[in-house]
Amino acid sequence: MIREESPSVTPALEPLRRIAAYAVCTDGSGRVLLVRASTRSGTPGAWSLPGGAVDHGEDPNHTVVRESAAETGLSITVTGLHDVLADMRALPHRGVTIHTDRLIYAASVRGGTLLDRVGQPTDLARWHTLDEAKGLPLRPFTATALGLPPGSIDLRPDETPDFPSFYAAPGPDGLHRAQRFAAYAVATDPAGRMLMTRVAPGYPGAGCWHLPGGGTDFGEQPGEALLRELVEETGQTGRLVALLGVASHRDAASLGPEGYPIDWHGVRAFYRVAVDDPADPRVGDVGGSTDEARWFPADELRALPPASITEVTADAVRAAFPEQGD
Repeated sequence: MIREESPSVTPALEPLRRIAAYAVCTDGSGRVLLVRASTRSGTPGAWSLPGGAVDHGEDPNHTVVRESAAETGLSITVTGLHDVLADMRALPHRGVTIHTDRLIYAASVRGGTLLDRVGQPTDLARWHTLDEAKGLPLRPFTATALGLPPGSIDLRPDETPDFPSFYAAPGPDGLHRAQRFAAYAVATDPAGRMLMTRVAPGYPGAGCWHLPGGGTDFGEQPGEALLRELVEETGQTGRLVALLGVASHRDAASLGPEGYPIDWHGVRAFYRVAVDDPADPRVGDVGGSTDEARWFPADELRALPPASITEVTADAVRAAFPEQGD
Protein backbone atom coordinates (compact mmCIF):
# COMPACT_ATOMS: atom_id res chain seq x y z
CA MET A 1 0.00 0.00 0.00
CA ILE A 2 1.17 3.52 -0.77
CA ARG A 3 1.78 5.60 2.33
CA GLU A 4 0.06 8.96 1.98
CA GLU A 5 1.76 11.89 3.63
CA SER A 6 0.33 15.33 4.28
CA PRO A 7 2.13 18.40 2.91
CA SER A 8 3.19 19.25 6.47
CA VAL A 9 5.01 15.90 6.78
CA THR A 10 6.49 15.60 3.29
CA PRO A 11 9.94 17.27 3.45
CA ALA A 12 9.80 18.52 -0.18
CA LEU A 13 7.25 18.22 -2.97
CA GLU A 14 9.67 18.80 -5.83
CA PRO A 15 10.70 15.11 -6.20
CA LEU A 16 7.03 14.16 -6.57
CA ARG A 17 6.88 15.65 -10.03
CA ARG A 18 9.54 15.83 -12.71
CA ILE A 19 10.12 16.35 -16.42
CA ALA A 20 12.29 13.92 -18.38
CA ALA A 21 13.48 13.48 -21.98
CA TYR A 22 14.22 10.24 -23.84
CA ALA A 23 15.48 9.16 -27.26
CA VAL A 24 14.08 6.67 -29.75
CA CYS A 25 17.29 5.85 -31.65
CA THR A 26 17.23 3.32 -34.48
CA ASP A 27 20.07 2.00 -36.61
CA GLY A 28 20.18 1.04 -40.28
CA SER A 29 18.72 -2.38 -39.47
CA GLY A 30 15.73 -0.94 -37.62
CA ARG A 31 17.04 -1.91 -34.19
CA VAL A 32 16.27 0.39 -31.27
CA LEU A 33 18.72 1.48 -28.58
CA LEU A 34 17.73 0.47 -25.03
CA VAL A 35 19.38 0.68 -21.61
CA ARG A 36 19.01 -1.68 -18.65
CA ALA A 37 18.37 -0.54 -15.11
CA SER A 38 20.91 -1.78 -12.58
CA THR A 39 20.41 -2.96 -9.01
CA ARG A 40 20.93 0.66 -7.93
CA SER A 41 17.66 1.65 -9.60
CA GLY A 42 14.08 1.24 -8.45
CA THR A 43 13.36 -1.24 -11.26
CA PRO A 44 16.45 -3.49 -11.54
CA GLY A 45 16.60 -5.46 -14.77
CA ALA A 46 14.03 -3.31 -16.58
CA TRP A 47 14.85 -1.90 -20.03
CA SER A 48 13.99 1.57 -21.20
CA LEU A 49 14.84 4.27 -23.68
CA PRO A 50 18.02 6.22 -22.90
CA GLY A 51 17.37 9.56 -21.24
CA GLY A 52 16.57 11.12 -17.90
CA ALA A 53 15.44 14.08 -15.85
CA VAL A 54 15.55 17.62 -17.22
CA ASP A 55 17.68 19.83 -14.99
CA HIS A 56 16.30 23.18 -13.88
CA GLY A 57 16.55 25.63 -16.77
CA GLU A 58 17.82 22.99 -19.21
CA ASP A 59 16.37 22.64 -22.69
CA PRO A 60 14.97 19.08 -23.04
CA ASN A 61 16.76 18.77 -26.40
CA HIS A 62 20.03 19.14 -24.52
CA THR A 63 18.89 16.79 -21.76
CA VAL A 64 18.26 13.88 -24.10
CA VAL A 65 21.64 14.29 -25.82
CA ARG A 66 23.49 14.59 -22.50
CA GLU A 67 21.71 11.69 -20.79
CA SER A 68 21.98 9.40 -23.81
CA ALA A 69 25.73 10.00 -24.02
CA ALA A 70 26.17 9.28 -20.31
CA GLU A 71 24.10 6.07 -20.42
CA THR A 72 25.29 4.62 -23.74
CA GLY A 73 28.60 6.20 -24.75
CA LEU A 74 27.00 7.40 -28.00
CA SER A 75 26.57 10.92 -29.32
CA ILE A 76 23.11 11.48 -30.78
CA THR A 77 21.33 14.15 -32.81
CA VAL A 78 17.67 14.97 -32.19
CA THR A 79 15.74 14.67 -35.45
CA GLY A 80 12.18 15.33 -34.26
CA LEU A 81 9.58 15.04 -31.52
CA HIS A 82 8.12 11.54 -31.29
CA ASP A 83 5.55 11.91 -28.51
CA VAL A 84 4.72 13.57 -25.19
CA LEU A 85 3.14 11.51 -22.41
CA ALA A 86 2.82 11.36 -18.65
CA ASP A 87 2.65 8.60 -16.06
CA MET A 88 2.57 8.04 -12.32
CA ARG A 89 4.77 5.62 -10.43
CA ALA A 90 4.36 4.58 -6.80
CA LEU A 91 7.44 4.27 -4.59
CA PRO A 92 6.11 2.78 -1.32
CA HIS A 93 9.56 2.60 0.27
CA ARG A 94 9.82 6.38 -0.09
CA GLY A 95 6.20 7.11 0.67
CA VAL A 96 5.73 9.08 -2.55
CA THR A 97 4.14 8.87 -5.96
CA ILE A 98 6.07 10.47 -8.80
CA HIS A 99 4.36 12.03 -11.81
CA THR A 100 6.73 12.25 -14.78
CA ASP A 101 6.08 14.24 -17.94
CA ARG A 102 8.10 12.42 -20.58
CA LEU A 103 9.27 14.01 -23.83
CA ILE A 104 10.09 11.32 -26.37
CA TYR A 105 12.41 12.45 -29.18
CA ALA A 106 13.41 10.75 -32.41
CA ALA A 107 17.19 10.72 -32.76
CA SER A 108 20.06 9.36 -34.79
CA VAL A 109 23.57 8.36 -33.71
CA ARG A 110 26.52 10.56 -34.71
CA GLY A 111 29.23 8.33 -33.29
CA GLY A 112 30.78 6.83 -30.20
CA THR A 113 31.05 3.32 -28.77
CA LEU A 114 28.56 1.45 -26.61
CA LEU A 115 29.76 1.18 -23.04
CA ASP A 116 28.80 -0.79 -19.93
CA ARG A 117 28.59 1.14 -16.67
CA VAL A 118 29.45 -0.24 -13.24
CA GLY A 119 27.75 1.09 -10.14
CA GLN A 120 25.40 3.41 -12.04
CA PRO A 121 21.56 3.43 -12.26
CA THR A 122 21.82 1.88 -15.75
CA ASP A 123 24.49 -0.73 -16.45
CA LEU A 124 24.00 -1.93 -20.05
CA ALA A 125 23.19 -0.32 -23.40
CA ARG A 126 22.27 -2.58 -26.33
CA TRP A 127 20.61 -2.54 -29.74
CA HIS A 128 17.44 -4.67 -30.01
CA THR A 129 15.01 -5.50 -32.77
CA LEU A 130 11.38 -4.81 -31.92
CA ASP A 131 10.74 -8.56 -31.76
CA GLU A 132 13.56 -8.90 -29.24
CA ALA A 133 12.26 -5.91 -27.28
CA LYS A 134 8.86 -7.60 -26.94
CA GLY A 135 10.52 -10.28 -24.84
CA LEU A 136 12.23 -7.82 -22.49
CA PRO A 137 10.84 -6.41 -19.24
CA LEU A 138 10.17 -2.93 -20.61
CA ARG A 139 9.27 0.17 -18.62
CA PRO A 140 5.65 1.01 -19.58
CA PHE A 141 6.52 4.37 -21.17
CA THR A 142 9.14 2.66 -23.33
CA ALA A 143 6.67 0.04 -24.54
CA THR A 144 4.16 2.80 -25.35
CA ALA A 145 6.76 4.83 -27.25
CA LEU A 146 7.73 1.78 -29.32
CA GLY A 147 4.13 0.73 -30.01
CA LEU A 148 4.53 -2.49 -28.01
CA PRO A 149 2.18 -4.02 -25.41
CA PRO A 150 2.60 -2.18 -22.09
CA GLY A 151 4.62 -3.88 -19.39
CA SER A 152 3.95 -4.01 -15.66
CA ILE A 153 7.39 -3.15 -14.34
CA ASP A 154 6.31 0.05 -12.57
CA LEU A 155 4.01 -0.06 -9.56
CA ARG A 156 1.08 2.19 -10.41
CA PRO A 157 -0.83 4.02 -7.66
CA ASP A 158 -4.45 3.18 -6.94
CA GLU A 159 -5.43 6.84 -6.68
CA THR A 160 -4.14 10.17 -7.92
CA PRO A 161 -2.66 12.17 -5.03
CA ASP A 162 -3.73 15.78 -4.69
CA PHE A 163 -0.58 17.79 -5.36
CA PRO A 164 -0.09 21.21 -6.99
CA SER A 165 0.96 21.45 -10.63
CA PHE A 166 4.20 23.06 -9.50
CA TYR A 167 6.05 23.62 -6.25
CA ALA A 168 8.50 26.43 -5.53
CA ALA A 169 11.41 25.39 -3.32
CA PRO A 170 14.58 27.25 -2.31
CA GLY A 171 17.43 26.70 -4.74
CA PRO A 172 21.18 26.57 -3.99
CA ASP A 173 21.38 30.37 -4.17
CA GLY A 174 18.44 30.86 -1.79
CA LEU A 175 16.09 32.04 -4.55
CA HIS A 176 12.95 29.96 -4.88
CA ARG A 177 12.82 27.93 -8.08
CA ALA A 178 10.03 26.04 -9.79
CA GLN A 179 9.75 23.75 -12.80
CA ARG A 180 6.40 23.33 -14.51
CA PHE A 181 5.05 21.35 -17.45
CA ALA A 182 2.26 22.94 -19.47
CA ALA A 183 0.25 22.36 -22.65
CA TYR A 184 -0.98 25.08 -25.01
CA ALA A 185 -3.25 25.21 -28.03
CA VAL A 186 -2.96 26.80 -31.43
CA ALA A 187 -6.74 26.62 -31.68
CA THR A 188 -8.61 27.59 -34.85
CA ASP A 189 -12.23 27.40 -36.01
CA PRO A 190 -13.61 26.53 -39.48
CA ALA A 191 -13.38 30.21 -40.50
CA GLY A 192 -9.65 30.25 -39.80
CA ARG A 193 -9.88 32.42 -36.69
CA MET A 194 -7.43 31.81 -33.85
CA LEU A 195 -8.46 31.64 -30.20
CA MET A 196 -6.52 33.82 -27.78
CA THR A 197 -6.64 34.52 -24.04
CA ARG A 198 -5.52 37.64 -22.16
CA VAL A 199 -3.27 37.35 -19.12
CA ALA A 200 -4.92 38.70 -15.98
CA PRO A 201 -3.37 41.38 -13.74
CA GLY A 202 -0.90 40.08 -11.19
CA TYR A 203 0.50 37.37 -13.47
CA PRO A 204 3.66 37.48 -15.62
CA GLY A 205 2.76 39.05 -18.97
CA ALA A 206 -0.34 40.76 -17.55
CA GLY A 207 -2.46 42.41 -20.26
CA CYS A 208 -0.83 40.45 -23.11
CA TRP A 209 -2.63 38.05 -25.41
CA HIS A 210 -1.59 34.46 -24.96
CA LEU A 211 -2.40 30.94 -26.14
CA PRO A 212 -5.12 29.06 -24.25
CA GLY A 213 -3.78 26.34 -22.00
CA GLY A 214 -1.69 26.03 -18.88
CA GLY A 215 -0.06 23.72 -16.38
CA THR A 216 -1.12 20.10 -16.29
CA ASP A 217 -2.46 18.61 -13.07
CA PHE A 218 -0.90 15.70 -11.22
CA GLY A 219 -1.84 12.48 -13.06
CA GLU A 220 -3.06 14.21 -16.24
CA GLN A 221 -1.99 13.46 -19.78
CA PRO A 222 -0.94 16.64 -21.63
CA GLY A 223 -3.63 16.45 -24.33
CA GLU A 224 -6.41 15.82 -21.81
CA ALA A 225 -5.17 18.71 -19.66
CA LEU A 226 -5.18 21.05 -22.64
CA LEU A 227 -8.78 20.28 -23.59
CA ARG A 228 -9.80 20.83 -19.96
CA GLU A 229 -8.00 24.18 -19.86
CA LEU A 230 -9.65 25.17 -23.15
CA VAL A 231 -13.11 24.75 -21.62
CA GLU A 232 -12.16 26.48 -18.36
CA GLU A 233 -10.47 29.46 -19.99
CA THR A 234 -12.61 30.01 -23.08
CA GLY A 235 -15.77 27.85 -22.93
CA GLN A 236 -14.79 26.06 -26.16
CA THR A 237 -14.77 22.33 -26.85
CA GLY A 238 -11.75 21.35 -28.93
CA ARG A 239 -10.33 18.38 -30.78
CA LEU A 240 -6.64 17.50 -30.76
CA VAL A 241 -5.25 17.46 -34.29
CA ALA A 242 -1.47 17.24 -33.93
CA LEU A 243 1.44 17.69 -31.56
CA LEU A 244 3.37 20.68 -32.90
CA GLY A 245 6.41 20.77 -30.65
CA VAL A 246 7.92 21.48 -27.26
CA ALA A 247 9.59 24.65 -26.01
CA SER A 248 11.61 25.45 -22.91
CA HIS A 249 11.72 28.87 -21.27
CA ARG A 250 13.44 30.12 -18.14
CA ASP A 251 12.64 33.35 -16.34
CA ALA A 252 15.30 33.69 -13.67
CA ALA A 253 13.27 36.09 -11.49
CA SER A 254 9.60 35.85 -12.44
CA LEU A 255 7.07 37.83 -10.42
CA GLY A 256 3.55 36.47 -10.04
CA PRO A 257 0.77 36.28 -7.48
CA GLU A 258 3.15 34.63 -5.00
CA GLY A 259 4.59 38.10 -4.37
CA TYR A 260 8.27 37.12 -4.42
CA PRO A 261 10.75 36.35 -7.25
CA ILE A 262 10.86 32.77 -8.51
CA ASP A 263 13.51 31.27 -10.78
CA TRP A 264 10.94 29.77 -13.12
CA HIS A 265 11.53 27.03 -15.69
CA GLY A 266 8.61 26.15 -17.94
CA VAL A 267 8.49 23.29 -20.45
CA ARG A 268 5.54 23.61 -22.81
CA ALA A 269 3.96 21.24 -25.32
CA PHE A 270 2.06 22.84 -28.20
CA TYR A 271 -0.84 21.22 -30.01
CA ARG A 272 -2.90 22.08 -33.07
CA VAL A 273 -6.51 22.08 -31.88
CA ALA A 274 -9.67 22.34 -33.99
CA VAL A 275 -12.81 23.93 -32.54
CA ASP A 276 -15.44 22.59 -34.91
CA ASP A 277 -18.42 24.36 -33.31
CA PRO A 278 -17.12 27.71 -32.02
CA ALA A 279 -19.09 29.80 -29.54
CA ASP A 280 -18.68 33.23 -28.00
CA PRO A 281 -15.70 32.86 -25.68
CA ARG A 282 -16.33 33.08 -21.94
CA VAL A 283 -13.86 32.73 -19.09
CA GLY A 284 -15.10 30.11 -16.67
CA ASP A 285 -12.19 30.21 -14.24
CA VAL A 286 -12.92 33.68 -12.84
CA GLY A 287 -10.10 35.03 -10.72
CA GLY A 288 -7.47 32.90 -12.42
CA SER A 289 -4.67 33.82 -14.80
CA THR A 290 -7.06 34.62 -17.71
CA ASP A 291 -9.42 37.61 -17.71
CA GLU A 292 -10.62 37.58 -21.35
CA ALA A 293 -10.81 35.28 -24.38
CA ARG A 294 -11.39 36.26 -28.02
CA TRP A 295 -11.47 34.88 -31.54
CA PHE A 296 -9.05 36.74 -33.83
CA PRO A 297 -9.24 36.64 -37.64
CA ALA A 298 -5.77 36.21 -39.11
CA ASP A 299 -5.47 39.82 -40.29
CA GLU A 300 -6.43 41.23 -36.88
CA LEU A 301 -4.05 38.90 -35.13
CA ARG A 302 -1.18 39.88 -37.38
CA ALA A 303 -1.96 43.57 -36.76
CA LEU A 304 -1.55 43.30 -32.97
CA PRO A 305 1.45 45.30 -31.68
CA PRO A 306 4.34 43.01 -30.76
CA ALA A 307 4.24 44.26 -27.17
CA SER A 308 0.62 43.14 -26.79
CA ILE A 309 1.26 39.41 -27.24
CA THR A 310 3.55 37.04 -25.39
CA GLU A 311 6.72 35.81 -27.07
CA VAL A 312 5.49 32.23 -27.26
CA THR A 313 2.26 33.44 -28.88
CA ALA A 314 4.15 35.41 -31.52
CA ASP A 315 6.07 32.26 -32.47
CA ALA A 316 2.80 30.31 -32.69
CA VAL A 317 1.16 32.97 -34.88
CA ARG A 318 4.05 32.83 -37.35
CA ALA A 319 3.81 29.05 -37.43
CA ALA A 320 0.03 29.01 -37.77
CA PHE A 321 -0.21 31.67 -40.50
CA PRO A 322 3.04 31.42 -42.51
CA GLU A 323 1.27 32.55 -45.67
CA GLN A 324 0.79 36.00 -44.15
CA GLY A 325 4.53 36.71 -44.17
CA ASP A 326 6.34 39.01 -41.75
